[in-house]
Amino acid sequence: MLFNSFEFLIFLPIVFLLYWFVFKPLRWQNLFIVAVSYIFYGWWDWRFLILIAFTTLCSFASGIVLERLEGQRTKQKWVSAANITLNLLILCIFKYFNFFGENLTELFQLFGVEADWVTIDILLPVGISFYTFQILSYQIDVYRGEVSREDSFLKFATYVSMFPKLISGPITRYGDISDSLTERTFTVRGLEDGMKLFILGLAAKGLLADRVGILWHEVQVTGFESISTPLAWLAAIAYSMEIYFDFWGYSLMAMGLGRMMGIELPANFRRPYMARSVRDFYRRWHMTLGQWFCRYVYIPLGGSRQGELRTIFNLLVVWMLTGIWHGAGWNFALWGLYFGVFLSAEKLIGKKWKERSFKIADVSANNDSNGGNRKNMFLICARNSIEHGYVLLVVLFSFVIFRVEGVREIKEQFLGLSGCYGNVMTPMAAYEIKSCLILLLIACAGATPFPAMWVQRLKNTNMWKKSGWLLQSCYILTGLVLATAFLLGSSVHPFLYFRF
Repeated sequence: MLFNSFEFLIFLPIVFLLYWFVFKPLRWQNLFIVAVSYIFYGWWDWRFLILIAFTTLCSFASGIVLERLEGQRTKQKWVSAANITLNLLILCIFKYFNFFGENLTELFQLFGVEADWVTIDILLPVGISFYTFQILSYQIDVYRGEVSREDSFLKFATYVSMFPKLISGPITRYGDISDSLTERTFTVRGLEDGMKLFILGLAAKGLLADRVGILWHEVQVTGFESISTPLAWLAAIAYSMEIYFDFWGYSLMAMGLGRMMGIELPANFRRPYMARSVRDFYRRWHMTLGQWFCRYVYIPLGGSRQGELRTIFNLLVVWMLTGIWHGAGWNFALWGLYFGVFLSAEKLIGKKWKERSFKIADVSANNDSNGGNRKNMFLICARNSIEHGYVLLVVLFSFVIFRVEGVREIKEQFLGLSGCYGNVMTPMAAYEIKSCLILLLIACAGATPFPAMWVQRLKNTNMWKKSGWLLQSCYILTGLVLATAFLLGSSVHPFLYFRF
């Protein structure tokens, strides 16, 4: 069941009416969350339920064993390692078994050895990467003593299977939401804020992501070698907007659903396209995944505490794993290494760049106190523009690598962007640009802080103070009606991160 499906819009009000007004005791609410989450998850394939129930049970039992072995660090380490290995093994079998088998067969063939690796016709469980990482974080935190193991299997099952975050995150640590599993209260404000976030996310997905993504899909069907350079660039920009509003929309909907349930889920986005370094970009994009890898992989490897060469090695390892986490394909591995290289370069040259930037800022501040200096202010603006433009180009090219499924296709798309297949503005390119230019401009504006600034200015006006509730209701209702109309008038587009 998809958040942006008509079935879910029927499912949602029924669930929340029963959740708040029928199953009032907390224990019954948790039981109800698990039940509806399993219905929600089993909507794709009931066999997925066996897997998530098994991993939930094993991880809960592992927590009990760790508590009973208190003071016996060696035994606790073996228990934790066994459960972590089990979860990773399940993830690898379902997600990577065929990929590694096919590549191993090709490797043997290069040396003249015929090998026929067994392949499994297996369906990838939706959201397995997300809930597996949540289970792993619980296991590691309990082992480290950072959180107490959960005594109630019902609460732990609620944490793992909670449907707002089950499919595409955010990836939550148990300690961050354990209080919500113990105590929740219904508030009209929480319900109202949650509905706003959910409808905003639904509109971002249905009105922007799905519409602007049409151009990329048309170019994919046509092939980069058959289009002009302007259209190739437009398609790449369109995909960068599609994946942004697709994942941001899902994250908003998840946060909204959580808030409607009295559970505060962490944010996953903080205007990533406003970043001025690649490092800053990934502190703003898919924030919970970045925090997971930093906490459980990068820091245990040594982080940046053991010299520059070891830091670069750690970054490359983390980003290779981050890429592979997204999917079983060489494009994902290349995408991860691509970002690892840029982050390593920023580590090496970033200090000198910052020192120069601070010198410019200090000079500008001193000159401003003496009446201002336009030249230095221009230098600051130029520096900011260069940094911002650099990040946008790096991210744009990364999404080209991220989206395709083979090395040859990556080469074709970069040749198309570089003009090797023709630079002429063809009638097809002119038509596509006219068709989606306004929508692309709206999407680009939506990825900046300006809409939030305009809304805040509107809230400060007398008109808003007098009839703000009416204006707010109108735009929320308009977004809901338009998004629902698109759901009814076209096929439902799954969220892009469901692939991972």
